[in-house]
Amino acid sequence: MTAIMVVGTTSHAGKSSLVTALCRLLWRRGWLVTPFKGQNMALNAYVTATGGEMGYAQALQAWGAKIPPRVEMNPILLKPQGNMTSQVIIKGKVAGVTNAKEYYQNYFDRGWNAIIECLDILGEEFDLIVCEGAGSPAEINLKHRDLTNMRVAKHLNAKTILVADIERGGVFAHIVGTLELLEPEERSLIKGIVINKFRGDKTLLDSGIEWLENYTNIPVLGVIPWFDSTLPSEDSLSLLDKTSRKKDYELKIVVIKLPHISNFTDFDPLEAEESVFIEYLEPNKPLGYPDAVIIPGTKTSIEDLEILKKTGMMTQIQEYAQSGGTVIGICGGFQMLGNIISDPDHLEGSQENCQGLDLLPVQTILKREKITRQREVSANYPQKGLPVDGYEIHQGYTEIIPSLRKQKKMDCFPLFDDQTLGIVNDTQTIWGCYLHGIFDNGAWRRAWLNTLRQKRGLPSLPTGISNYRQQREDLLDSLADFVEQHLDLESFLQNI
Repeated sequence: MTAIMVVGTTSHAGKSSLVTALCRLLWRRGWLVTPFKGQNMALNAYVTATGGEMGYAQALQAWGAKIPPRVEMNPILLKPQGNMTSQVIIKGKVAGVTNAKEYYQNYFDRGWNAIIECLDILGEEFDLIVCEGAGSPAEINLKHRDLTNMRVAKHLNAKTILVADIERGGVFAHIVGTLELLEPEERSLIKGIVINKFRGDKTLLDSGIEWLENYTNIPVLGVIPWFDSTLPSEDSLSLLDKTSRKKDYELKIVVIKLPHISNFTDFDPLEAEESVFIEYLEPNKPLGYPDAVIIPGTKTSIEDLEILKKTGMMTQIQEYAQSGGTVIGICGGFQMLGNIISDPDHLEGSQENCQGLDLLPVQTILKREKITRQREVSANYPQKGLPVDGYEIHQGYTEIIPSLRKQKKMDCFPLFDDQTLGIVNDTQTIWGCYLHGIFDNGAWRRAWLNTLRQKRGLPSLPTGISNYRQQREDLLDSLADFVEQHLDLESFLQNI
């Protein structure tokens, strides 16, 4: 099968973005192309039409290639959780929980077989596979169990691009050091180098690039400047760059940066709103009085809830809510808003019960069966009848406690025509929702933002807008256009 591989000198070098851009650029050239990442460690996940889990970054790359996401594009997904363990997802389904040592012993052969199977399937259906590595291909202590870098490149005999992040400094050392640590047959596959995230005058790099090409005998395909966008990110490392830099805005929304935050791609549509400033706030920081607080999804609801207690953030959120502030919890955040989270099977650890924020009259029981599915529902709030779609990824089952609702006089109502997906209180200040991607729905997002704007006396935003997927398409085109300006793709594609 015909394949291209993209590896990086470090994590966060820009591999995912480059693969995304390549998928769109190759699609424009008439290729039937698919992305692929053999193994991904991330808490940003997507649910396919068949109910399988995969890395969100590969879903985005699929959209870049103008094809539906499918689990074959990411055969292994590792979702970190507490106690140095990860949940293992193989071909879209939960296979178990493991630590690093046991993973190599128990899942390496099974994982490699899954990778080969998925590559064979994709190879039959597509003209070209654009593969992404993970971290660095030159971690000499891990290479024997590396399933997703040069092992895949060698299996496919893939022409490989090495991407380096110049923003961090030491770019030439990163590139040369990586090449030196590769085996000769691995190094021979590297056919191009890309320097990414450059700021400044490119002519200042010319002498360094000339030296690098002479020293390595590998062409530098391009120097890509820093690209500001609200494209979804792969992992929480990118949250270092995530807080909005907007100066002119009307609403400030705080997202609590939980230790095991997951699916923070949910908030990209809010970041794309010109009038909204998003701040990702560490639990030990002062909350202040923003227009809304979002408690996001998490892989470990109980452990992260305990962090909110220990840091005092739980008290801050409760006081904020009692003073009339708006709080919305998504997935794990929804579970935290309730009275109690129970874990009778010790799925998250030894603690069986954990008191929640007690802002909604609900309780959550964690169960072994994991719900992963796409949904299309109709909203009851903030505006009745709005069509909403999204996806569920959770092991908690949340239900209203009638006695608690009566005792605390907490009136609440179903958010959607399926009442299991979320509720809102009678003042529409406390929202709990199981739907990831809720803010992708343009009309619903604007209607929700308008409830915040009304508190400030601001005029309502129009709700007759397209969903975020159209904005995402525009961003994908912008990324592809930008990369194409700075990348000598044609010479790399010769002889493919």
